[in-house]
Amino acid sequence: MPAVNPLLARTDAPPIPEARAWTRRYGGGFGPLVDLSQAAPGTAPPDALLAKLGEAAATAAAARYGDIAGDAALREAIARETARRYGGTIGADDVAITAGCNQAFFVAALTVAKAGDAILVPTPWYFNHQTTLEILGIEPRPLPCPAATGFIPDVEAAARLCDARVKAIALVTPNNPTGAIYPQEVIARFAELCRARGIWLILDETYCDFLPAAEQRPHALFGDPAWRDTVIRLYSFSKAYAVPGHRVGAMIADGRVVAEIAKVLDNLQICAPRAAQIALAWGVDALGAWREQGRAEIVERGAAFRRMLNQVPGWRVDSAGAYFAYVRHPFAGEKAQRVAERLATERGVLCLPGSFFGPDQEAHLRIAIANVARDTIAGLAPRFAF
Repeated sequence: MPAVNPLLARTDAPPIPEARAWTRRYGGGFGPLVDLSQAAPGTAPPDALLAKLGEAAATAAAARYGDIAGDAALREAIARETARRYGGTIGADDVAITAGCNQAFFVAALTVAKAGDAILVPTPWYFNHQTTLEILGIEPRPLPCPAATGFIPDVEAAARLCDARVKAIALVTPNNPTGAIYPQEVIARFAELCRARGIWLILDETYCDFLPAAEQRPHALFGDPAWRDTVIRLYSFSKAYAVPGHRVGAMIADGRVVAEIAKVLDNLQICAPRAAQIALAWGVDALGAWREQGRAEIVERGAAFRRMLNQVPGWRVDSAGAYFAYVRHPFAGEKAQRVAERLATERGVLCLPGSFFGPDQEAHLRIAIANVARDTIAGLAPRFAF
């Protein structure tokens, strides 16, 4: 058999299926399995959105190719909604629609860097960002973010790591895996650093719809016209609209950059799924109240998880926000994967070890709380009490 691409061969396999395999050894002694492993919405889309999806899928138009950068109606809707929330001027030409936010990051990386370049990625990192860069031959250069800082990246440390090979800094806020919400001033300083160094700021805001306060503005970058020279913003419809299976995401960048992005998109998928684009173009404006209910519920689930874990000696929530809690386990010196495997096989709680999210994460586990009801979360304390 001929060899496969060595960059691909050296890349780790997707970690969530590996973790789910542990659950086959759970005997059920603590009740039904509780899956806290994946950042998946725990509720179905509203009936009105399901109806729109069905109607759109039944049309001949949805079966045809669409514009490479996305349907005009959805591009206009996301530009309008983003400008309303963040301020500034954003037009439909500044938006590209992708098949999910993972594709958006893949496209962003290909747009700004080539094999042999580097992108600075704070650790702990989202593992798909790491593996995407490794497959492309782009170095995912770690920027360590310790628990003592609340997992907030340090601009001065980033500046020291930026040499001529670094073409971008990738930030995720609210963060996956830690849940850390980066302060506006930190995001602004990273934008200033990128502008000064002539590199890109790739800002993944997949979880921006789940901040602690309603209508909270995550940052003010779009209020400064200089954002166009620096910022590529990524977004996912999967979480806030509960449609991960339909694979729709978005990128916001200056229209000149979107024209380059379209070259990548044309060679990946030609266009994102059409029926979902048609339905979501309606949903951006129509589902604001429903999305707010979802945000409030996720905030309550996060608070319920904190209350539950506070009952268990030795465990500690080091950071939490949006879909995630990043938890320090009490077993000094024990590998995070071993702790997570024991929780899955002995206690029926599936979560992910910190070691899946980069170097020096053996003390932590990532908990995803979005798809578990509050009463289930409240009853988990005996399972954590080893």
